[in-house]
Amino acid sequence: MEIIGIIIADDHVIFRKGLRTVLNEIPFIKVIAEAADGNELLKILQKNPADVILMDINMHGMNGIEATRKITEKYPETDVIALTMHEEIGYFNKMIEVGAKGFLLKKTNREQLEAAIRTVFYGDTYFSEEFALSIPKSKPTKKNNIIISDREKDVLKLIAKGFSNAEIAEKLHLSKRTVDGHKSRLFDKTNAKNAPNLIMFAIKNGLI
Repeated sequence: MEIIGIIIADDHVIFRKGLRTVLNEIPFIKVIAEAADGNELLKILQKNPADVILMDINMHGMNGIEATRKITEKYPETDVIALTMHEEIGYFNKMIEVGAKGFLLKKTNREQLEAAIRTVFYGDTYFSEEFALSIPKSKPTKKNNIIISDREKDVLKLIAKGFSNAEIAEKLHLSKRTVDGHKSRLFDKTNAKNAPNLIMFAIKNGLI
């Protein structure tokens, strides 16, 4: 497995050091640097390219939303995973809009951290189960009372777990073309712009 270069961006030094210790125990991860805010992070990226950034949202100075926006524009090959607290869930859509590819609660364990980094690095999105469970659910209305088939639900659940279309096809014993069709219909039915928006809509409206 390739070595994945990580930068930790968080304004709490104790949290950063603890996270670095955990990451250093994962063989395929190399922590390149730490940053206390978005400004410091962007300066680091000028000389130290990274594969994945673990991004705190509410940092002093430049916050995680603005930092992610700039990184997406200047360093599109670098992926961002948001590190969030329960009360920061309202920032989800803002982070998705500026390019974040994953969400983890700060209380995450090593296994989820490892899975998130690996999943995002290889081109998919990742959301921890705890994050999904903490999202407030909406009551169905005529506007969002969308009907999806059992097979579309199966596909949606696997999308939420970060599986690629090819992996979903293999797990459900379908052709990739069939999975592509199910996924396209899910986007049409929910008016989602991307996979993260689709997952959030599905969770909030009890589709998964």
